[in-house]
Amino acid sequence: MKQPILIITFLIISFTSFGQILEPVKWSFDSKQDGDQVQLIFKATIEESWHLYDTYLPEGGPVATSINYEDTTRFAFVGDLQKTPEPSEEFDETFQMVLRYFSHQAEFVQNVKLKTDEPVTINGYVEFMCCDDETCLPPTEVDFSFTFNDSKEQAVGESKINVESNTTKILTDKGKEGSTETLWLFFFFSLLAGFAAILTPCVFPMIPMTVSFFMHSGKSKLKSRLHAAFYGFSIIAIYTIVGTLVAVVFGPDAANWLSTHWLPNTLFFIIFVVFAFSFFGMFEITLPSWLVNRSDKQVDKGGFLGSFFMALTLVLVSFSCTGPIVGAILVESAGGAVLKPIVGMFGFALAFALPFTLFALFPGWLNNLPKSGGWLNSVKVVLGFLELALGLKFLSIADQTYHWGILDREVYLALWIVIFILMGFYLLGKLKFSHDSDVKFVSVPRLMMAIITFSFVVYLIPGMFGAPLKAISGYLPPQTTHDFDLHKIIRDEVKLVGATGGTIGFHEGNEQCEDPKFAEFLHLPHGLDGYFDYEQGMACAKALNKPVFIDFTGHGCVNCREMEANVWSDPRVLERLKNEFVIIALYVDDKSKLPESEWVTSTYDGKVKKTLGKKYADFQITRFGVNAQPYYVLLDNNGDLLVDPKAYDLNPDNFIDFLDRGMNEFKERN
Repeated sequence: MKQPILIITFLIISFTSFGQILEPVKWSFDSKQDGDQVQLIFKATIEESWHLYDTYLPEGGPVATSINYEDTTRFAFVGDLQKTPEPSEEFDETFQMVLRYFSHQAEFVQNVKLKTDEPVTINGYVEFMCCDDETCLPPTEVDFSFTFNDSKEQAVGESKINVESNTTKILTDKGKEGSTETLWLFFFFSLLAGFAAILTPCVFPMIPMTVSFFMHSGKSKLKSRLHAAFYGFSIIAIYTIVGTLVAVVFGPDAANWLSTHWLPNTLFFIIFVVFAFSFFGMFEITLPSWLVNRSDKQVDKGGFLGSFFMALTLVLVSFSCTGPIVGAILVESAGGAVLKPIVGMFGFALAFALPFTLFALFPGWLNNLPKSGGWLNSVKVVLGFLELALGLKFLSIADQTYHWGILDREVYLALWIVIFILMGFYLLGKLKFSHDSDVKFVSVPRLMMAIITFSFVVYLIPGMFGAPLKAISGYLPPQTTHDFDLHKIIRDEVKLVGATGGTIGFHEGNEQCEDPKFAEFLHLPHGLDGYFDYEQGMACAKALNKPVFIDFTGHGCVNCREMEANVWSDPRVLERLKNEFVIIALYVDDKSKLPESEWVTSTYDGKVKKTLGKKYADFQITRFGVNAQPYYVLLDNNGDLLVDPKAYDLNPDNFIDFLDRGMNEFKERN
């Protein structure tokens, strides 16, 4: 963002945000009915400099906009959610990803069909998150209600902050197309996969066989080349049609289920392992012979139909080598996008068909091809190692989602290290399978691949001791699942020094300073200790006679992460936070369910808050009249305000002044 906008926005927020509730997005609801066909219309009006996030965002980013319905038994969805205008795209430095958002206004339209002539009421809520250049608000819910086949008002919407709803979320439109940049990268990845598939033992030997078919077909050179071109086009069409069917049949909801549920992810893991064992030579995976033979018989009919069935036969025969590669592309695209599987399969098919088509058009090039041999099997075995490593990602997703605890980060890394060490030894000829040829010498390409493989292993090893491994973090389980984190051990050792005169953790050695609740999934940055429950943190502060530093934050708060990275990391700030204050971090967007004894009824909207995030989002609003994060509050241990709270400010000196003024005020009161 441009610097003048940042400065102006910051000044406005500094003078106006305290003591008021920010509502930069206003929602209105409308509908149109034609018989049993209905349009549900959701309109958002967005204040200047604010933006509303799109209905699909990558994992690890802020909360996407979603429309959630309470009961769908009396109507059916017709088509996907329509959005106007097209959202803008911008690369976010904090999340390191491209995010899509709306400015000024947005309209969402969902077509539905009513299943009855009786009065029908459609209830639900819109959940959304919005930010400006300086501030991000926590996820907010707005109730809506549409009534049809009745003379009463047909659409009711109420814009409130953090409206509680007991509805069940059954629809989350995740967007359809993704960014153009992402699609191009996926196309390039699929293109490389197509070229890799050519170098497998099931495919490479078929190139001269295919060329021979067109050369000896008894047709003129022109007709042979036309049929060869149609043959290549047919290969592309067959694979692209498969991708299209995946997109149409599965759709965004089924694709989201495929990418997150334990059942498909465990199944994908098993499939990848089975194919890896096949690549290693344990057994051969083939399609039923009747299917291949039936296609092969159609080839004899000749003409364009014969060329098509020649292409179909190639696809079927090569399945045992291309199956896992094609499956990986389709699974990779299973994130709710419609274009992605089509683009992926088109890219794969384009690369896969290219050599067959070119050699069929120019058969003289065959003389320059390397002969089939043991090198093809080596390619297949290397692909087996890669299949084994990548298959672990699916098991990891299921493990994280359902908290099985069988594939923590160091277990995952240990398996990868062993897999790639074995792959490196195989490339050097030190590991051999039963169907491998003897490696009398190591060629330069094999040596270079072995160097790359062992270099990757060296890169992985520090991860066993807690190194973040940022280059591949997207493929690894989260850092919080790491049991043996050397950095954490060192921090704990430093705390133990307190027993001989050093610094003791603030909740140690005092009966009233309990171990923090929710610490198994909530954490503070830079090794700081703190609480995630207000009452528990206040009790510790009173016991230690220390002031309280409250951090209103969120998992999806971009500016919170910027403050932690640029301000909290300052040694002067860290020293003060660690030694002078009891830190209470209150996550306003956490979805963890609270026991009924900890539910609170809001004095702001009268709703019952049943999750950790809703409880503390409501606490921030009712106690301080603000709903923006980051928001920092200094209290004495009686809960009284020490100095005016502070919002987003990347100047460490200003933050130090804020902490020092609070500490001085606390000392004066004591």
